[in-house]
Amino acid sequence: MPDPSIELAKRAGRPIDRVGAPIQVRTRHLDDPGNLLSLLPTGDCVTWVRNGEGMVGWGVAASLEVSGTERFSRAQRWWSKFCSQAAIDDTVSMPGTGPVAFASFAFDPEPGRSVIIVPRVLIGRKNGQSWITTIGSDGDPRHELRAVSVPEAPINVQWTDGSLSSEDWKLAVEEAITRINHNELDKVVLARDIFGQVEGSIDARSVLSALAMAYPSCWTFNVSGLIGATPELLVRRTGDLVTSRVLAGTVRRQGDVAADANMAQALLASGKDLAEHEYAVRSVARSLAAHCTDLEVPDHPHVLQLANVQHLATDVTGRLADDVPVLALAALLHPTAAVCGTPTERALATIRELEGMDRARYAGPVGWIDAHGDGEFGIALRCAEVNQQAGTIRAFAGCGIVAGSDATQELAESNAKLVPIRDALNKN
Repeated sequence: MPDPSIELAKRAGRPIDRVGAPIQVRTRHLDDPGNLLSLLPTGDCVTWVRNGEGMVGWGVAASLEVSGTERFSRAQRWWSKFCSQAAIDDTVSMPGTGPVAFASFAFDPEPGRSVIIVPRVLIGRKNGQSWITTIGSDGDPRHELRAVSVPEAPINVQWTDGSLSSEDWKLAVEEAITRINHNELDKVVLARDIFGQVEGSIDARSVLSALAMAYPSCWTFNVSGLIGATPELLVRRTGDLVTSRVLAGTVRRQGDVAADANMAQALLASGKDLAEHEYAVRSVARSLAAHCTDLEVPDHPHVLQLANVQHLATDVTGRLADDVPVLALAALLHPTAAVCGTPTERALATIRELEGMDRARYAGPVGWIDAHGDGEFGIALRCAEVNQQAGTIRAFAGCGIVAGSDATQELAESNAKLVPIRDALNKN
């Protein structure tokens, strides 16, 4: 496993014999920087922004790629070592200040590649406070602020079928419904992908800005080319307070207030959607109970309205009984029934058999962790893998299949879930 101090020494141009020196981390208050996404320079960046708050970063102080069933624990061990080697000068002292790692994990442990990145420069804003953190630099971190270019929108995006055609994916859904009706499993989430090609390169900043503008209440993220705006918070840890938002059960919005209200009421009354949602809530509550007390699980879901769809939503909260970091909680929760199914192992085997693709980091945990173990991880939904230089996109969407599901309706739901990425790339 790479030693973070050696990586940082190489990136900073320091002699390797100085590797034993502490990693310098400085955090300072910052006057309100305005739109966080507008601060990003060209090239690779990391983002986690919601309703104008969150964090953005650029440069790489250290990074790690892991795979396999131990990917979460190996990432935590590497991050703990990085923090133990750091000399942290933090005059702000709140969640997200000091050193922060952004991470995106593969859905499936076997073929998947998971990525952890510690940005060299990070700018954050939360509850009216703004800050800047630099790693491996001397002097005042605020000197790192620079004027940046205006991002250019993608040109002429051409979309094609992904690993399966629409008709083949519907056949996979029908097979899953047959297995559920034969009591082989209760629920399975089947995903599909589509491919896009852009003339020239893609400026990720343009896609991120379009997503944040259209879906401000979602978490707009970017970690190593996985870009999206997820409505689903897998887990947040702030001190001993733990929160998870469960989404399962979806209808497309109609663009009419009365029609949307009727659809919301139908969703709340749908036995099929309520059953799908209950599976997901139970899986989250059961997992959090291993480390939390005072769990609060609402008896009934509410409807979360987004620009393109409406979801059944339940917010589960609890208090930590121990000092487990947010990354370990994310590992405990993943995969939830909302993105895998029930029972978990049988659903995962069905996904591997029927989907016809590698999900990569789609539907895996994505988010950030600080030196104290606080942080936020969402589920990588409404997202795409973007190769900026090659101008290629691979976008994903998935649907929960239960008894009573209909393959044609599930295809329509998946198309609705692809709208955020398609619109962000077809903005002009």
